[in-house]
Amino acid sequence: MINRRFTITALLVLAAALFAVSGLALANQSDSFKKYPQIVDAAFVKQVVNGKKTGLIIDSRPKVNKYDRGHIPGSINIPWSAFAKMTGDLPKDKSSLLIFYCGGLKCPLSHNSAFASEKLGYTNIKVFAAGYPSWKAAYGPGPNALAEKLMASKPTYKVYPTLVNADFVKQVVDGKKTGLIIDSRPKRKKYDRGHIPGALSMPFSSFDKTKGLLPADKGALLIFYCGGVKCPLSHNSAFAAQKMGYANVAVFADGYPVWKEAHGSGPAAAAPAKAEAPKSSGPLKAGASEGSVDPAYFAELMNKKPDSVLVVDVRDAAEYKKGTIKGAISVPTEKLEEKLNSGWKPGKPVVFVCSTGARSGEALYMVWDLRPELKDSVYYLDGEITFDGKGGYKFTPPK
Repeated sequence: MINRRFTITALLVLAAALFAVSGLALANQSDSFKKYPQIVDAAFVKQVVNGKKTGLIIDSRPKVNKYDRGHIPGSINIPWSAFAKMTGDLPKDKSSLLIFYCGGLKCPLSHNSAFASEKLGYTNIKVFAAGYPSWKAAYGPGPNALAEKLMASKPTYKVYPTLVNADFVKQVVDGKKTGLIIDSRPKRKKYDRGHIPGALSMPFSSFDKTKGLLPADKGALLIFYCGGVKCPLSHNSAFAAQKMGYANVAVFADGYPVWKEAHGSGPAAAAPAKAEAPKSSGPLKAGASEGSVDPAYFAELMNKKPDSVLVVDVRDAAEYKKGTIKGAISVPTEKLEEKLNSGWKPGKPVVFVCSTGARSGEALYMVWDLRPELKDSVYYLDGEITFDGKGGYKFTPPK
C-alpha cells in the first residue's frame, strides 16, 4: 500500500512539475517580445476609422505582401523594418494619437514601433495588439475587398492597391475625416460640369504641372477619383503621388458616377446646360455633347468608310495594346500636347476615343486651345467603350 501511495504521489509531483514547466514554456513563448503597455481593441480603432476620434492608424507590417493585400481603412504603412527611414511620415505634433497594429497577438512589429515612437517623444501611443486578423473578423477585409472586386472586372490598367468607398469619401466631405479629395478627370469636360463637393481639380494629363497644389505634409490623406471603374486616371495619379513620397494615398475607384448616385451631384456641380440642337460646321455628324460625334453615325462610318477618318486612341499605351478600334493610332493624352506643338497635320477628320469619354473629351479641348485651326475637324466619342481585343467595340451612351 505504501509503495502504491508513494507511486501515486510521485506521479502527481511529476505531473505538477511537467505542468509547471510547460506553463513556464508557454509563458516564455507568449512573452517572447516586449509588449507595449497601452493596448486598445478593434472597437477603439473603429472610432478613428469612422472619424469619431482623431488619430493616425499605422500598419507596421511589410508593404507588398501584407499591407497592399489588405489593411485597416485609412491606415498608413510604416513597416517596422523601415521605421527609422520613415519617421518623417509621423505627425509633427508629438501629442497626436498614434495607433500601431500588425499581424496579431504573436506579432511584435507594432509593439516595436510603439516603443520607438515613444523614444522620439510621442506621448499618446496605443497598440492594437489583436491586429489585422481581429479587424478583419470584426469589420471585414477592408480596402483589399474593393480591389478584388475591381480586379474581377479585368481592368486594362494598373490598379492602385488602396481603395475606399463612397461612405469613406463622405466622411471627408462632411469634415469627419481630414483629407484632400482630388478629381483626376479633365477640368472643363468633366470637373466643371459636376464633381464631389470640396474636391480639387488635378487632371492626370497635367499632374506634373499642378503637383504643387498637393499639401506639404507627406502624411496627409489624399483620395483620388475619376469617372468610374473603367477610368485609370485616379489610379495613375495615386501612383504618381506615391512616387512623390505621399504615404497615405487612396483611390475612390467607383468615382463620380457612384458618388452622384449615392449622394447626389452636390452644390459644387455646375448647372445643367440648356438643351440645344448640336451645332457643327465640320464634316462629321455631331453628337449630343459639345464637340462629340454622333455614335450611330460613327459606327456606320467605321463599317463602310473607315479610312475617311483618323481614330486616335488617347488611353495609355498598355490599354491600347489590349484592344482598340480597328485602324486607331495611339497618342496618350499626356503626349498629345507635344504632338500638337510639333505641327501635327492629320489630313482628315479626327475622332478621339477612350474608355469613358473623359480623356477623349480632354483631348478635344486641348486641340481647341492649342490648335484652333483644327477645331472644325476634331471630334470625340462621348460615352463608355468596351474594346473586344479584335478591333470591335461596344458603346454605351453617357449617363
